[in-house]
Amino acid sequence: MTGEHKASRSARGVYGISVAAELSGIGPQTLRLYERSGLLSPARTAGGTRRYSDDDIEQLRRITELVEQGVNLAGIAQILHLQDKNSQLESDNSKLEARNAALEAGQPSQLQQDQAPHHRSRRDARRNPGISKHPAR
Repeated sequence: MTGEHKASRSARGVYGISVAAELSGIGPQTLRLYERSGLLSPARTAGGTRRYSDDDIEQLRRITELVEQGVNLAGIAQILHLQDKNSQLESDNSKLEARNAALEAGQPSQLQQDQAPHHRSRRDARRNPGISKHPAR
């Protein structure tokens, strides 16, 4: 299975509430409570039926671990938010590290390529001060 296919499958709602309850070990009423509390947002069919994805099941496992540690629902919401934010920051940091490595190796990054026309126009304006990019009004 390719990474792209696996990623799309993990986010796609495929399980009904009874299957999600069985997979997670959490009762359907508790799943509904978690949704009302904002801890979980399963997809919905056109008819309004909840559809849980592999990502939702993983989220339920994270919630269960926190409940077992005695964390209340408001605390769980905050922890999950911070964990998601941390994951995003780690991803952003990895991208920046790769950019820095490319810059240090003398390889032009996409950022440099995007900025190149802007730098050329400023350089040209300095060389030809009588020529303005913007016509007189």
